Amino acid sequence: MTHPGTPRDQQPADPYTRAAARAAEDPEGFWLEAAGLIDWTTPPTRALDDSRAPIYRWFPDGELNVCYNALDRHVIAGRGDDAALVYDSPVTDTVRTYTYAVLTELTARFARVLADRGVGKGDRVIIYMPMIPEAVISMLACARLGAVHSVVFGGFSAHELAVRIDDTAPKAVISTSCGIERSRVIEYKPLLDRALELAEARPEFTVIVQRPQHPCTLVEGRDLDYAELMDATPEGAPCTPVKATDELYVLYTSGTTGRPKGIVRDSGGYATALAWSLPNLFDLHPGDTMFTASDVGWVVGHSYIVYAPLIGGVTTVLFEGKPIGTPDASTFFRVVSEHRANVFFAAPTAMRVIRKEDPDGAFMQQYDLSSVRGWFLAGERLDPDTYAWTTEKLAAATGRDIPVIDNWWQTETGWPIATNPIGLHRFPLKAGSPTKPVPGYQVEIVDAGGKPVPAGQDGLVVIRLPLPPGTMATVWGDDERFVSSYLSAFEGYYLTGDGGYLDEDGYVYVMGRTDDVINVAGHRLSTGTMEAAIAAHPAVAECAVIGVHDETKGQVPRAFVVLADGEDTDAEALARELVTLVRSEVGPVAALKRVDIVPALPKTRSGKILRKTMREIADHRSDVVVPSTIEDPEVLERMRGALEG
Repeated sequence: MTHPGTPRDQQPADPYTRAAARAAEDPEGFWLEAAGLIDWTTPPTRALDDSRAPIYRWFPDGELNVCYNALDRHVIAGRGDDAALVYDSPVTDTVRTYTYAVLTELTARFARVLADRGVGKGDRVIIYMPMIPEAVISMLACARLGAVHSVVFGGFSAHELAVRIDDTAPKAVISTSCGIERSRVIEYKPLLDRALELAEARPEFTVIVQRPQHPCTLVEGRDLDYAELMDATPEGAPCTPVKATDELYVLYTSGTTGRPKGIVRDSGGYATALAWSLPNLFDLHPGDTMFTASDVGWVVGHSYIVYAPLIGGVTTVLFEGKPIGTPDASTFFRVVSEHRANVFFAAPTAMRVIRKEDPDGAFMQQYDLSSVRGWFLAGERLDPDTYAWTTEKLAAATGRDIPVIDNWWQTETGWPIATNPIGLHRFPLKAGSPTKPVPGYQVEIVDAGGKPVPAGQDGLVVIRLPLPPGTMATVWGDDERFVSSYLSAFEGYYLTGDGGYLDEDGYVYVMGRTDDVINVAGHRLSTGTMEAAIAAHPAVAECAVIGVHDETKGQVPRAFVVLADGEDTDAEALARELVTLVRSEVGPVAALKRVDIVPALPKTRSGKILRKTMREIADHRSDVVVPSTIEDPEVLERMRGALEG
């Protein structure tokens, strides 16, 4: 790593290394320069406020409006007729494009609707909606007024919605009559009504988007019709400047049970980080198109469906559907082709379920994917087998080397911690690694005592403080909880909760949550390493390895495997093969002896396998709480016999 005084001809050659060095050595200068990508009503004169360390604030004297940066400034710059949002909904057979001018006008008018009913700077608004344009409009309208939005994943239970209502005490709730799945309609209104009965906090009003597939009955005096309000509001509201350190949104971590943990995102740091990330990490520029197959209820949806693309002047695709079944495993490739997406972004699980239905990648070859420059996957570890399959099939379909890029980050960080930063420098890809730490994140590996470990050795993944702009500011209403949960394990570091290692080239390997590291007779073993070995077997579509309590060894690993489509395998023979494979790849110390073949693995709606819940059931815990984010509770129930056996 060079120092500021190093002669220019001795500076690192590639832009990534220069950016990482400067962000580490001169964060003040680096991030003030990045802030130039944003339009400020009061430009910041300094970047970092460390007066309350380990709680840091970015751009403390700056003022801006995030909605203005996402919409108005592009219209003012003459790009009003460019596409801002493409709504593609195979479940309703709808494709609709909103230009920057139209999206600005609709957002401003809905902001006026809210303002006329008393919503203003600092007020909270809960948004409980599926993937429809009004969800994006609602988020941006809140940002326009300086109100704090909290998006609750559409279809969450009434209890979980009530908990979040009580935690944020919103002035209003914005929802819809229904959500639409592959084969059913989900009524949102009864869930909202029940949540409002359960909650102690009382919103002053609700706004309901009536969908023609299932209109609902409104409660007089409380529920207001979105379309009627918009028809009666021809004029929009102006943008309200807020401090860079003011809250933009609160987002609850997936799987929250009991007392919720609301991740607070600020306005100025977030806007700056996302504006910097789009060209540098994703190689996206005004006029390009980004298709992120996530949900606005998750952090990926906040950052890379809504805020980053629009702040960067990029067209964003809002997709209401699933990777399979809407109508089949070709749907993502159709969307990429029809809308000429330059970057695709989804979870590895999406590629695994597509592979299960279409192992030969035939659907990819039916569509023109020539616009694609990068295929990004995040939300869980990208196992080497899924990486290899996706890379191979994309190359076969396009005749090009399209990078399949792991993207490691968290709800807490808001944007990537590690990736292959193709806008700065495309590094050689390594299976199982998201490549390099993003400039601004100083990633280190330590042991349980906080001491650095050598390259190649597993440990705890930590990040040196301060975290860069855009990361969590605190836990909603609870600075002490923020510090105790994330910043107190090792002084001067943020504890990611993940285990992994750095190799000799500085590549990051994240092997899973630290509670997915098991201790077998004193040996600490990564279940992620075992999963990678199992997933390499051609008969395996996906798998999960958990550590189960054992009286003698402390814990022993157990594997649960979903077969690839078309596999008619002798279960006992395959189990023996997989045990042998793990012994060969990981070593006899892994002590894997039992493999169960199951129809499916229990997952959250964002695609994360519920390993912790599986482990608790296998350990016969009496206090097992199934997360509210579970996609299909029946999958877990069908597995219960195998888990408890």
